[in-house]
Amino acid sequence: MLGRLLVAVAALGGTVCAPAQAQAPVPAPAAAREAAATPLPPEAAARLLGEMRSAFERGDGARLAALLPQVQGHPLEPLAHYWALRVRLASAPAEDIQAFLTRWRGSYWEDRLRNDWLRVLGERRDWPTFLREVAAFRMNDDTEVECYGALARIDTGLSTPAEEAARVRAAWLRQTTALPGCAAAAARLIEAGALPREVAWQRARWAVETSRLAVAKQAVGLLNPQWVPLVERAYQAPQRYLDDKVTALRQRTKEIVTLAIIRLATQDPAAAAEEADHLRWRTQLTAEERAWIWGAIGKRAALRLSDSAPAYFARADDTLLPDDFLAWKTRAALRAGDWATVRSTIARMDPAQQRDPTWTYWLARALHASGRAQDAATARALYARIAGPDGFYEKLAAEALGQAVTLPPAPPPPTAEERAAIRANAGLQRALLAIELGLRAEGVREWHYEIALHTPGGMGERELLAAAEWACERGVWDRCINTSSRTRDARDMAQRFPTPLRELVVRRAREIGLDPAYVYGLIRQESRFVTDARSSVGASGLMQIMPATARWTARKIGLQGFEPSRITDPEVNVQIGTAYLKLALDDFEGSMAMAAAAYNAGPGRPRQWRQGPELEAAVWIENIPFDETRDYVKRMLSNTTVYAAILTGQPQRLSSRLGRIGPRLTTARAPDTDLP
Repeated sequence: MLGRLLVAVAALGGTVCAPAQAQAPVPAPAAAREAAATPLPPEAAARLLGEMRSAFERGDGARLAALLPQVQGHPLEPLAHYWALRVRLASAPAEDIQAFLTRWRGSYWEDRLRNDWLRVLGERRDWPTFLREVAAFRMNDDTEVECYGALARIDTGLSTPAEEAARVRAAWLRQTTALPGCAAAAARLIEAGALPREVAWQRARWAVETSRLAVAKQAVGLLNPQWVPLVERAYQAPQRYLDDKVTALRQRTKEIVTLAIIRLATQDPAAAAEEADHLRWRTQLTAEERAWIWGAIGKRAALRLSDSAPAYFARADDTLLPDDFLAWKTRAALRAGDWATVRSTIARMDPAQQRDPTWTYWLARALHASGRAQDAATARALYARIAGPDGFYEKLAAEALGQAVTLPPAPPPPTAEERAAIRANAGLQRALLAIELGLRAEGVREWHYEIALHTPGGMGERELLAAAEWACERGVWDRCINTSSRTRDARDMAQRFPTPLRELVVRRAREIGLDPAYVYGLIRQESRFVTDARSSVGASGLMQIMPATARWTARKIGLQGFEPSRITDPEVNVQIGTAYLKLALDDFEGSMAMAAAAYNAGPGRPRQWRQGPELEAAVWIENIPFDETRDYVKRMLSNTTVYAAILTGQPQRLSSRLGRIGPRLTTARAPDTDLP
């Protein structure tokens, strides 16, 4: 495959990965020109670059410096050069950094190093250099750089604290870790009176509710470092902290009591509700603090699928709840069949969240449930706003309007000129080469930069289609899918939903009584058809199978001679993965939604989640407590519907794959408790 890539690029009339006009490097030294004349064989390049990546991950600058001359002139020299400079960035002379930025001007690795350097410059408060370099920063997607930029403009008189307050507040509240840049900017603005102190407490509440103690300590520490031990005490032993408190008259005590009750809610929502109902807290805490407390209790009860969740949420003033709590209040109301609350709660969400297809769809359903003609007309307008073939709720909205899922006509294929322009892109060339040499993470990042970030707004639709086509031809299916999926108008469904290994997948699925579209829907979601994909928890291959699950399934189906090393072989992976999926589907009485949830989160969890009232599957799915699993199930079933249209050539309905979900019938067979 690598050889074909080299030949294909050379056929375009240029050197492999020759920089485009905007990326022209400074003349390479003689050593680089000599190395370029004798290029490394692919296998040697893969070994060398793999060793350099390992040295980079260890922070071994000496080893990187020793190996760097060997990759001079190689197409991936910018990446190797980045590794060698990045490990010593804090101490590197400014001229070394500028030489790198000049030589690789216009490339992802130039902008990647600039991003890293901007963080260093921000920490040093070197504002003249920072302001010069941030003006050239193309990705512009780093909240730390955004916050350092605000500090730089304030300190140099380019803006005032009041002018930067909204930007810093939004960036700080978006961060999920305790980084220094936005904390420093927030502290400056709080000190100047441009940012209210309440923002720090709001961040601390969110951090406690999501179990991020370091973030909570940092936020409160901006107000007074002496309060940090109190926050830690309230977090580690919330009930004990509350038992020691009789009054909360001072503001800091009110807030830490609020944090303690929120923390208690994450451990025991009922105990937190009992605590929140004490007279001393009802009278001493503010309405906003009480709303946060009851919202946190309601969310945690909803995550446990407790019937008490709606009553807890009812104690909170919706106007004071953050959108995350409003989302869980809506889910709890859906589970309870309370359409009036669904409608009123969605109406309280931020307009941007209301426009999300999830809440647009459920608002339409709530309006339709009222039975009023005017509401029904509004519901139809909401369905029409999102209806289409792209996502889970988009498909359900189309079906609510009487439209089946059909494949849109394919756009005209890229022209020869469009193909040539894309294939001359140095960054995309490097990305494909990196992926084929085993540097997938680095290649994926550079590919994404080129299609989405190199120019404001990313590539145009024709460019995206040409880039996706190239990735498909190379068998780099994840880049093909993700690139094509960025188009808004020109939808090439063959690119977005490819069917590699069709003979294998269809044959194996039919042999064991599975819908091939269901298998394709899973593979697309699990691995994007990357045969050697490996997750952070050890799942491998096309169908992302855990080693223990693979061994159990191999024994279950009598697969002789199975070795864990064979799990990335497509034939073996599909054989084992489909067998497990069929066992899960049978165990959940044919429910595609529950089997998908079992594949992602293990079978024990959906067995627990199905307890309670019988629900339409869409409501059940929306109430899955794990964000990842909820999104996974929706995407997998949406994928399945499209693949069914592709494989059969017939219109499809997502709703036909949903049904209803409730407790296992007494007449059903016992669950397979051996299923891992």
